[in-house]
Amino acid sequence: MASGTEKRGCLRPALGFTCAAVAVILVYVGLMWGLQRSLIYLPSSGDVPPAAEVIDGARDVTLTTEDGLELGAWFVPARETDREMAVLVANGNAGNRQVRAPLAEALAEAGLSVLLFDYRGYGGNPGRPSESGLALDADAAAAALKGLGPEEGYAPEDTLYFGESLGAAVVTSLAQERPPAGLVLRSPFTELADVGRHHYPLLPVRTLLAERYPVTDSVRGIEAPITVVYGTGDTIVPPDLSREVAAASPHLFEEIVVDGAGHNHPALLSSPELTAAVVRLADHVR
Repeated sequence: MASGTEKRGCLRPALGFTCAAVAVILVYVGLMWGLQRSLIYLPSSGDVPPAAEVIDGARDVTLTTEDGLELGAWFVPARETDREMAVLVANGNAGNRQVRAPLAEALAEAGLSVLLFDYRGYGGNPGRPSESGLALDADAAAAALKGLGPEEGYAPEDTLYFGESLGAAVVTSLAQERPPAGLVLRSPFTELADVGRHHYPLLPVRTLLAERYPVTDSVRGIEAPITVVYGTGDTIVPPDLSREVAAASPHLFEEIVVDGAGHNHPALLSSPELTAAVVRLADHVR
């Protein structure tokens, strides 16, 4: 039978190991807390070329946010149409508006004007991205559309909001303040914590995250028709999360599932099928 001294001797290494493990976990959690925005937002920070160099007929626009930032944007007018509707495109968490040029061109050819813009910290814009900051950026974009296009421009009721992944969260938030004619949510998630738990299953993601982006809660209060588009091969935003968003939408117009498509598959970027889905929603609300 071991003596008390022997038991204490056996416990010391185990206690030391436990303390070391806890310390490592705390450091890792601290790093995740401090670096979380750099994991969420992946901007291309370099300057973007003038709009007309990328898309024929497009022009540069400057957005002014409520907190005083000036952001670069491109307005792409529709090619010969009587729809008189615009699409406000809210990007995902990476790249800049130049990456979305093929989508804008396709929509303009289909008779829809398009506003592409970059968030703060993206595409050479000043500022640092955050949930509250991106909300201000999208609001500035919607406000700018009122001064663009024919006659008095495009009010929210003449506009479709197109949100790509993180942008889906941005436009569902915007729709609370400026209700649009309709929304297209491409690869949406239910809330950011659910994506985080998918990628970091061992961490208390919900506790750690400062950014929330509660998409499902937002869509439940939206009266406009919603189209949800996603791929079954998406490993960044699991398709089950997009299905939940579609199920939560009280006025779901279409749920378009692209078999086998990953998060950045061409079918989800600027394909004829994606363009046709936006046009169907535009014709529905008109």
